[in-house]
Amino acid sequence: MYKSRLQDLYEKQAIAVLKEKFSYNNPMQIPAIRKVVVSMGLKEAISDSKFLEGALDELFLITGQKPVVTKAKKSIAGFKLREGMPIGCKVTLRRHVMYEFIDRLINIALPRSKDFRGFSAKQFDGRGNFSIGIKEQVIFPEINYDKVDKVRGMNITFITSATTDQEAKELLKAFNMPFIN
Repeated sequence: MYKSRLQDLYEKQAIAVLKEKFSYNNPMQIPAIRKVVVSMGLKEAISDSKFLEGALDELFLITGQKPVVTKAKKSIAGFKLREGMPIGCKVTLRRHVMYEFIDRLINIALPRSKDFRGFSAKQFDGRGNFSIGIKEQVIFPEINYDKVDKVRGMNITFITSATTDQEAKELLKAFNMPFIN
């Protein structure tokens, strides 16, 4: 079976580091990343469906997996939004595809972003999950800058099995995730 470089790093080094730091008795207590959700909200898709098609294509190129179109749950007259209209797209990554994406994000995409110094520990949700926002999709090398019709941002959420933010932060540090503090 294929193992990504980051998955190998987790199994050989990160588990040992986490076990020593938090003194786990049971190997099932050691935190792991369960899934990564990459999503794009597209308010422009309300007026023009071509924005949605472009975002779907770019999200497919970035993640290597076909995105799901998210639809509005409620009608909001002030935003000219009707229930069931497409307003975004998302991809849920698991197993080796997830590890490949995290590897490309940390080692290739984030160093290419402007003025990036690291992430704040305040971006954890209190239950061990970590969310980041990226302003430009062009930091990923899979995106051809000449074919981009509009610069779009995206949200990336790391869902972990950690019970505290400290455990999750140490887990992500083991993957070389850049933190400020």
